[in-house]
Amino acid sequence: MMKKYKAIIYDIDGTVLNTLNMNMYPLMKIIKEETGEDWTFEDVLKFAAYPGMKVMEELNVKDKEKTYARWVQYVNEYEEGATLYDGFEEVFKTFQEQHIIQAVVSAKTKKQYQIDFVDKGLDQYMEVAILADDTKKHKPDPEPLLECIKRLNIDVEDAIYIGDAFSDYQASLNAHMDFGYAKWGSVSSQGIDNPDYVFATPLELLELVK
Repeated sequence: MMKKYKAIIYDIDGTVLNTLNMNMYPLMKIIKEETGEDWTFEDVLKFAAYPGMKVMEELNVKDKEKTYARWVQYVNEYEEGATLYDGFEEVFKTFQEQHIIQAVVSAKTKKQYQIDFVDKGLDQYMEVAILADDTKKHKPDPEPLLECIKRLNIDVEDAIYIGDAFSDYQASLNAHMDFGYAKWGSVSSQGIDNPDYVFATPLELLELVK
């Protein structure tokens, strides 16, 4: 028997949207340009859950800010862009019909959110979006999640955070919020030792309303 929640809060990248290809292929291009080395998709996967600037630090590139900006540019130019994981249209609509609040907490900038979410019409399902510019601290700090429930005017135990990365899990723990592990988009389960729920596909989220 699953607990009834008033609100479902989603991470975006790797949870709602498949952004792996559009982030990783441009990164392979950047590495080639900066180091002359050919990395495989598998090689760069280890960076998938890292914040962008941390990747630049790990790669030890010369001008980190400039190189990061170029990576962002390549990502924005990537043909296929971000795609919605199968099943989410149904999930969003069902929760909306059941009057369950939906929101997002993501490290995306407003501009990225506009391109990846608003332009796809997905923001119509979300009551609140907490993005990179909305808080001083970011995941794994609990501040973005706590800001979200403050704006939604609900208690922390009435919400669950759905995410795919260790930093999402840590943010939930730090906020004392239940966590649903989005296994479908996750590159690594390392450190995600005791999630409240594990979901193999987006459609399994519908179990939360049964």
